[in-house]
Amino acid sequence: MKRLIVIGLVILTALLAVYFFNHYWIHRYDQVIARQAAIYRLDPDLVWSVIYEETYFRPWKTGKDGEIGLMQVTPGVGRDWARETGMDEFERRMASDPYSLLRDPQRNIQIGCWYLEKSYETYRDMPDAEARMLAAYNAGPTRAAEWNRAEAGRPLSGSEYIERINIPSTRAYVTSILQRYRKLKGAKSQ
Repeated sequence: MKRLIVIGLVILTALLAVYFFNHYWIHRYDQVIARQAAIYRLDPDLVWSVIYEETYFRPWKTGKDGEIGLMQVTPGVGRDWARETGMDEFERRMASDPYSLLRDPQRNIQIGCWYLEKSYETYRDMPDAEARMLAAYNAGPTRAAEWNRAEAGRPLSGSEYIERINIPSTRAYVTSILQRYRKLKGAKSQ
């Protein structure tokens, strides 16, 4: 009987440790996310959901197409951000060593939020703007604009827009992030 109690306590302790480690892991950048989301007028829950989908909060992650860090920012987007914000030294350093610069969580989230805001500015007056901005973030602004073309001047609903996404991985990406984002919003409103 004593042995069962000890085994039960060990299992309970292990489960609690895993739970608290996971909670720490997925929330350790919450302050940075909140700060950058506020600067770029984004919902921090949406930014958090993007990072969850992109890398599950692993800043060292590198994508197959050269994306780097938490939000999988490309060196080209990093250079565009530096040029547009007047960060000349950063733009020069991006040419020689984008990996170390974009692996910095704070810088990566800053640039990722900047890029998301650019898409948001394009689609903010449309229904379900988040679907469009996420598609632009994942597949690029040109493809997102193609999918957004509406007939007879009637804007597409979010679900109609998602149906038009003809890249299965982008459709899955947008759908997954929106589901997670809505779940977060629902949990916070209760």
